[in-house]
Amino acid sequence: MDRMIYTSMTGASAASHRQAVLANNLANVSTTGFRAQMSTFRSVPIQGGGSTTRVFGLEATSGYDDTAGPVQRTGRNLDAMAVGNTWFAVQGLDGTEAYTRAGSFETTATGQLVTRSGLPVLSDAGGPIELPPGADVTIGADGTLTATIAGQRPQAVGRLKLVTPTAEDPLKRGDDTLFRTTSGDPIPTDQNARVLAGATEGSNVNAVACMVGMIEASRQFEQQTRLLQAAETDDKSAAQLLSLNG
Repeated sequence: MDRMIYTSMTGASAASHRQAVLANNLANVSTTGFRAQMSTFRSVPIQGGGSTTRVFGLEATSGYDDTAGPVQRTGRNLDAMAVGNTWFAVQGLDGTEAYTRAGSFETTATGQLVTRSGLPVLSDAGGPIELPPGADVTIGADGTLTATIAGQRPQAVGRLKLVTPTAEDPLKRGDDTLFRTTSGDPIPTDQNARVLAGATEGSNVNAVACMVGMIEASRQFEQQTRLLQAAETDDKSAAQLLSLNG
């Protein structure tokens, strides 16, 4: 009896976890630069005497979908879309270097270049980018920032740190939704990386696929729940029989 209970419980838990992952993806279908989170089921045999026939079902987050999202033309000077496998470097809340595909930037009152969520954008030198107050700033194809002040000639004031992760040290998503290398080491600047100015990258989430996946996960959860109910019914029947024989 306990075999059915625990096996069904793990199946229901896995289906619930998958539902949460899909729901999070669907909630970010319009988030700039969002990478869809991927999940997979895996079977885990239970080790131990008398338990070799049990197999638990677990849901494992296998990474993210690295397919590029659609190009969204904005015409805004401080918007940029990373081309290919290029990522923007930012400073996370914990002070470490992190990476994002969200290339919609803003300037603070003091002239610091930040993301929409207020995180400092890093330069190719590794530090925050300070821009001249009141300047009209544009982003070049190589990430160079050019500032123009009324009555003065345009001048380069810095360059975005653009990186390209490698297969030897891939990126992984953190709890703060930013990406970092598996080793924790910063990635060096890629001099050949390019961006598309005046545009941002849309989310790569497929809303239809998410909806279908959520329906499947819901049905799987219901099936596991029915098995738990069946186990409860069988347990009550067995208890009644034992009380009669006693």
